[in-house]
Amino acid sequence: MTGDGTPPADRAAAVICGIGHWLPPRVVTNADLCARLDTTEEWILSRTGIAARRVAGEDLTTADLAAEAGARALKSAGGHDVQALMLATTTPDRACPATAPEVASRLGLTGVAAFDVSAVCSGFLYALAAATGFIAAGHADRVLLVAAERFTSLLDPLDRTTVPIFGDGAGAVVLRRGAAAERGAVGRVFLGSDGENRDLIRVEDGYFRMEGRAVFRQAVERMAEAARAAAGAAGWSMDDVDRMVAHQANARVSAAVAAELGIPADRQAQNIRDVGNTAAASIPILLGQATADGVLAPGHRVLVTAFGGGLTWGATTVVWPDLETAP
Repeated sequence: MTGDGTPPADRAAAVICGIGHWLPPRVVTNADLCARLDTTEEWILSRTGIAARRVAGEDLTTADLAAEAGARALKSAGGHDVQALMLATTTPDRACPATAPEVASRLGLTGVAAFDVSAVCSGFLYALAAATGFIAAGHADRVLLVAAERFTSLLDPLDRTTVPIFGDGAGAVVLRRGAAAERGAVGRVFLGSDGENRDLIRVEDGYFRMEGRAVFRQAVERMAEAARAAAGAAGWSMDDVDRMVAHQANARVSAAVAAELGIPADRQAQNIRDVGNTAAASIPILLGQATADGVLAPGHRVLVTAFGGGLTWGATTVVWPDLETAP
């Protein structure tokens, strides 16, 4: 470690070198939901910040979503030379086997290590920690990390408290072995959990349930706590952060976390209005969209934080690299 606690610049690190995302074509607006739920468009938008979301329906599987996003990330990275594929998901296509090997096969990666990671909305960061560990330990030189969710498949279709919030989609990154001084090098990933509060977010009798007020309090506290730790490990103050990329739970949660950290609205990347909460996929989808739109630019200091069921949470930092994005 250096004198200020940051890692040496020549330390080996996992570096983001490719990115991709994919959303199902079907758009469900608030007006569509109001036709079958006891709610209004204004209530949904004011409570969640969400105007529309994408829904996979019965025709698309989690593997379908993951393969689309993974293919785009591999194209962005310039090739299929990876030694491992990790899939963060709450909605695997089967209880057994894992979905990751099927995704690998579809992408022409048969033979690589492939497994699922389950940490609900924190899943991308948990898988990112595993991917950086694979690279640091020498198990792989390059890793494809995908997060994909058909979260709408878990919802009670008549529950107006959950149906308006969630959507489906997938995002992916490719990581390669590099140095900590490079743009794209992933900083220390801070993770945490609290199993005593496991019932705040759960699937019960086949449907997703959550205790909204308690989840809100926990999410804001844990995301801010992890974000401070990650920024501190990078040697950053909150004034140094160019963009905060928070799990897109709902607009109120993101705003409360940003307020707790003192990060103004113009330094927050967001897509909640048009995509909804896509659980584990929300962060890589947002990273992909923000890169394509120029909201994330090379050299930006990016603070990433998430919270999910378990309870689980995490955060990390990255100085954003120059990436090609695939349509």
